[in-house]
Amino acid sequence: MHRLSRLWVFSMSLFINHGFASKMKIVEEPNTFGLNNPFLAQGSRLQPKVTPSPVSGPAHLQRLAGKCFSFIESTYKYEFCPFHNITQHEQSYRWNAYSGILGIWQEWEIVNNTFTGMWMRDGDTCGTRNRETKVILVCSTSSKLAQVSEPSTCVYSLTFETPLVCHPHSLLVYPTLSEKLQREWDEAEQAHYEDLVTEQGYNNLLRDIFEDAGLLKSQKDFQKQREEIERLRALLTQHNIPFDSKHNEAKSTVKDQHPRGDNGLIDRL
Repeated sequence: MHRLSRLWVFSMSLFINHGFASKMKIVEEPNTFGLNNPFLAQGSRLQPKVTPSPVSGPAHLQRLAGKCFSFIESTYKYEFCPFHNITQHEQSYRWNAYSGILGIWQEWEIVNNTFTGMWMRDGDTCGTRNRETKVILVCSTSSKLAQVSEPSTCVYSLTFETPLVCHPHSLLVYPTLSEKLQREWDEAEQAHYEDLVTEQGYNNLLRDIFEDAGLLKSQKDFQKQREEIERLRALLTQHNIPFDSKHNEAKSTVKDQHPRGDNGLIDRL
């Protein structure tokens, strides 16, 4: 009996010394601490600062809402979720592998009655500004991300190929407007033709129409926000109260909102 007891103790010691040791080797493998760690609290993962603008633009493109498209270049995975967000994830097991938001859907870019791009703004902080991305739509036989570049610091360019823009009229702005806004555009065109408004006045009229249609973000809202921020900063400075912009910016995330698509977690299943 004593011999069996000693044998059992010896076996358990071997199991502890070798069995547990082999399990501990996991930490020697590439780890996923940081943003890729599925055991981190949700608050430590990607947090958007703003909510996406409402879906707008050509009706045939709105079917892309709710879908996501991925593209891997070098060690980074980019994911574009039309009318929602763009994210970037470093495909690495480094403890501080980067995952971030390159932009939240905000507005269209419009030139000469044509949708020329989708602007995703208010992404993660990059120095003194926020990251932003312009999505260029190109005709192709299938819908996919084709190219990602960074033409200037913190500003990205993304090419999205899709058969939805192959028709020559697929990106025209006028047909997407309501009858009321089409009439307003017609009146603006007539006033411009008769030299009743300047070029700048004509462009302002068109911008008002596009803002009313939800195609562009209202500049009035931007101006009000800037004025309010400047007023508050002046008030804090007047009373010698320190203003930590980074601290306040960190708090300015949208509650209960999370980016669509890949959340940066590495799938181990």
